[in-house]
Amino acid sequence: MKKRTRTIIFAACIALFLLAAPAVVLYSQGYRFDFENRKITQTGAFYCKTFPKSAEIYLDGKLKKNTSFLTGSALIENLLPKTYQIEIKKEGFRPWQKTLEVTEKQVTEAKNIVLFPENIDFEKLIKDVERFWLSPDGKKIVLYESEETEWTLKLYELDRDLKSHLINEKDIYARGADLLDLEFSEDSKKVNLKVGMKEQEKKFVLDLSRFPPLLTEEKTPAFSESIIAFKKTNNQVYYLDRLGYVFRVNSSALPPETGTGTRINRNPFPVKPETKYDLEAPSDSFIFLREKNDLYLFNPESGLLERFFDNFPGLEISPDSSKLALSSDSEIWVLFLKDKNDRPVRKTGEKIFLTRMAAKIGKVLWLNSDYLAFDCGEEIKIVETDDRDKINMVNLAKFESPEIFWNRWDKKIYVFSEGNLYRSQALLP
Repeated sequence: MKKRTRTIIFAACIALFLLAAPAVVLYSQGYRFDFENRKITQTGAFYCKTFPKSAEIYLDGKLKKNTSFLTGSALIENLLPKTYQIEIKKEGFRPWQKTLEVTEKQVTEAKNIVLFPENIDFEKLIKDVERFWLSPDGKKIVLYESEETEWTLKLYELDRDLKSHLINEKDIYARGADLLDLEFSEDSKKVNLKVGMKEQEKKFVLDLSRFPPLLTEEKTPAFSESIIAFKKTNNQVYYLDRLGYVFRVNSSALPPETGTGTRINRNPFPVKPETKYDLEAPSDSFIFLREKNDLYLFNPESGLLERFFDNFPGLEISPDSSKLALSSDSEIWVLFLKDKNDRPVRKTGEKIFLTRMAAKIGKVLWLNSDYLAFDCGEEIKIVETDDRDKINMVNLAKFESPEIFWNRWDKKIYVFSEGNLYRSQALLP
């Protein structure tokens, strides 16, 4: 090869390098040419995490990636900034769909996506039940069964699949007693009973940690007649007196005397006679007063209890205590109790509308801190709380007049319908 030829080739290589080098550098830094808009732009990314794992991710109808079989997560990089039709699906499960925008130098996130089975299996767990109560730890169910002469309480232990006798009505009072209320203790080791007998109410404690279970009458100091609503939250107790003032005291000060503790509201709330009031205090920053089905929220700036929602009887706090589900007969809203810094970003006190239904909404429950289950007419539905674009909602099952319960221990929905108790398959990891 002649010297002149070699010189030409060398010069050409240098020219190609000088031309290609900037393009390579720009490419490595995430720049791409956007043919649609005819310009060079920096790319973004999409991140998601799903259950079940190994789900397929489609962007604008094209399969891009599968989520990891180990973590259930995936990151799709080098996406041109624009709006994408995203679909995540897996055979045998209902797909998740949403239109999301990917922006320059940002990662658009969709965390904790749950794909629910196309066909949910429900087994009939117990038949011919009148009432039942699920323990806080999710491992026990107390069953109320009645015969011609008396009622009986039985214990069903889910972890052992064992049913055993607890007490009969006449174990409390030989001449008969009415069971007015039943509530588990927070540690699920005791059952608190309120019964009516001889035209009076009495309270009993059934200790399940003893064998056989030990029944004792509870001698609790009476609350002042001027206290008309009461709520215990962690180590704090909130109460409303007849003058319309809300107070906070330490739980060690039970029962509180009127006027003791820290007064919350500056001016009295107009208490109405013969009206039911309830207090809810998911945190010190959010103190609610419910007057029948109307909800009032304490405003620390004004020092007043201000009307928050009309006709919203349902109020459920999420497992991570970051959100509050508010429900009426036809609507569900979510109130954020804490700042949410991952996308979509939310501020404390922000509320979002989830859904409105034609049929009456019954009980609303948190499955985890991102999904809610509720019954509506004869249907049981699950809805996500990510309100970007359309909200994904699935019809889980149909039952006659269902009453639903969520068991966080086994991750299953329990349905009480027509005297029978049904249990779903596990819905979450």
